[in-house]
Parts: sequence; structure tokens; C-alpha cells
Amino acid sequence: MDKYVCPPCGYVYDPTEGDPENGVEPGTAWDDVPDDWVCPLCGAGKEEFEKEE
Repeated sequence: MDKYVCPPCGYVYDPTEGDPENGVEPGTAWDDVPDDWVCPLCGAGKEEFEKEE
């Protein structure tokens, strides 16, 4: 599964870890992360994230 990075702050969403503190369980693929989820560090929207190269 691909990782996605938040350009404004550098946070990396790793699907193997998810974001359980914000309702995203480990093992959740990026496409299955809710559209209203935001970066836990800076609050950027999911649409701002870019696939990690």
C-alpha cells in the first residue's frame, strides 16, 4: 500500500499504521480514508496529500 505525504508539514500517512487517534484503523488504504479526514499535524485536507515517491 502506498504512503501519502502532506506537503505543508511533511506528515506521512502510512496505511500500515493508519491514524487510530482520528478514527482511521491500521491497515486502511488511502482510498478508504474518509474524505473529511484531515492531517493530524496541520489540519490540511486529504485532497492536499500527494503520493510518496
